Amino acid sequence: MNKKDSILQSALGLLVEKGVHNTPMSAIAKNAGTGMGTIYNYFPTKDDLINELYVSIKEQEDTAFPDFDATRPIKTQFEAYLRNIILFFIDNAHYFMFMEQVRASPIITEESKNVGMATVLPVYDLINKGKEERIIKDIKTDELIQFMEGAVVSYLRWYHTQEHTDTSSIQNQVKMTWDAIKE
Repeated sequence: MNKKDSILQSALGLLVEKGVHNTPMSAIAKNAGTGMGTIYNYFPTKDDLINELYVSIKEQEDTAFPDFDATRPIKTQFEAYLRNIILFFIDNAHYFMFMEQVRASPIITEESKNVGMATVLPVYDLINKGKEERIIKDIKTDELIQFMEGAVVSYLRWYHTQEHTDTSSIQNQVKMTWDAIKE
């Protein structure tokens, strides 16, 4: 792991543990085992560091999804997407906890939000195709995405605060979300 990645990983742990506003750059530098000058070489401000973390997570989130295969049924593609996003944030709990803090934060720049939006464009396309084929309810796509995101976030909040041994709960969430948006 290079120095920049080490700083980002140290920052992620502290930001999740102490919160975005309670984590000074000096604490990140100390936790990363580096000097303040090194941190500022990579990240001129804490906001820059937070945006870099956000973009990094969004890019990793994007790789967690299989390419949408247009030959597969819309329901199958939807279920694969939802299951994979849930599993991604179960396997990367710190990512989820960080994203929870910054989701609606003014710290995240438009440029970073645009990178994040690019990761979900295939989902928008899938939903729109499902609406055209009358498989998915004819509700504004943004509303459907917001509903799906709410279901995922609520489930992950619950999941990360409970002890789980039953893996059927993920499939239950996927089924309930599909049932809610299908025509």
